[in-house]
Amino acid sequence: MPTRTSRRDFLAAGVTAGLLAPFAGATPAMGGLGSQSEASPSGSAVKLSYRTLGRTGLHVTSVGFGCMITSDPSVIERAADLGINYFDTARGYQHGNNERMVGAALGVKRKQVVLSTKTHAPDKAGMMQHLEQSLRELSTDYIDVWYLHGRSSPADIPDDHIEAQELAKQQGKVRFIGVSTHSGQPQLILWMIQKKVFDVVLAAYNFTMDPAMDQALETAAKAGLGVIAMKVMAGGFRSHQARDPIVGKLARTGAMLSALKWVVKNPNVATAIPSMTDMDQLDENLKAMDQAYTSADTAILFAHLEQIRLFYCRMCGACQGACRQGLSVADVLRCLTYAEGYGQFALGRERYLELATSPAVGCADCRACTVNCPHGVDVVGRMARAEELFA
Repeated sequence: MPTRTSRRDFLAAGVTAGLLAPFAGATPAMGGLGSQSEASPSGSAVKLSYRTLGRTGLHVTSVGFGCMITSDPSVIERAADLGINYFDTARGYQHGNNERMVGAALGVKRKQVVLSTKTHAPDKAGMMQHLEQSLRELSTDYIDVWYLHGRSSPADIPDDHIEAQELAKQQGKVRFIGVSTHSGQPQLILWMIQKKVFDVVLAAYNFTMDPAMDQALETAAKAGLGVIAMKVMAGGFRSHQARDPIVGKLARTGAMLSALKWVVKNPNVATAIPSMTDMDQLDENLKAMDQAYTSADTAILFAHLEQIRLFYCRMCGACQGACRQGLSVADVLRCLTYAEGYGQFALGRERYLELATSPAVGCADCRACTVNCPHGVDVVGRMARAEELFA
């Protein structure tokens, strides 16, 4: 078991640069994003800030809305009424029902907002079918940004997938195309820049990640690639509700707002899309556009990282291929985050059962774990927890 000294050393060596690098010398409108502007909707105390989404020229609020786990359409309606103008969904969210709900909630405001969705179809024909379904469910005749969903490397993006995206643009059904990636590694982003066909990248980005991601996002913004951040809450552990003993003491007042402010202060990020399920979360997240990131936020995030380090996966890729049983450790831990951090057990179990090896192989089959997380995650304990919850 690590000593307190080793934990302190871990924090100092591993996250100081990640917490402070984008903050140092940061001013609005750096990194090729154009001017940042501010406004308040009529009759509202909410202060909004806008940034330009790369070469698309779209002006988006610096805090958008990730709709993946939202089930209450009134939260989306109120967000749009307050002036949030970027909404993100996907064909596969809630078995297709999320798109339908988002489309209905936006209603007549559809053309006043930037709307994105994603496809996980395996081939060109399937992608085009997904697109038609998305258009119907969202009650729209065009998608502003259409993503290839959940790709980790260039090998995950065959030529025919790009052909489908370009065809959709030619047909006027899609305005801009992009890729979403859960990986905390910069390689895919750098490849997208070199490829020169994509308009937007939707990337996992939060205060726990390696500073190499900061450099990758700056390079992307300077090249005109629009940058949108997801997974901004580093697991989204907002409350004491989790029953797992490791997760039991997670709540820290202001940690989630501090995490969102940390992302928003990076001028290379056009918008961040935290998940929001209720009005309280919406109200808290709006503050990130109006409140400056301070040294107090840094202190909160240091403390929060110490709380979550044993179980939060940073998606750094260090464990890829390390499991002798062939288990995708990072993907399994992401399923746990859905269940415990987001409070979405059904989503976590669904994603877990989609992993080809998870029902057949368990950690109990090993005498000793071959995975050594460089960030201190208790891999054995977390994998056992996943089996307990989902298998």
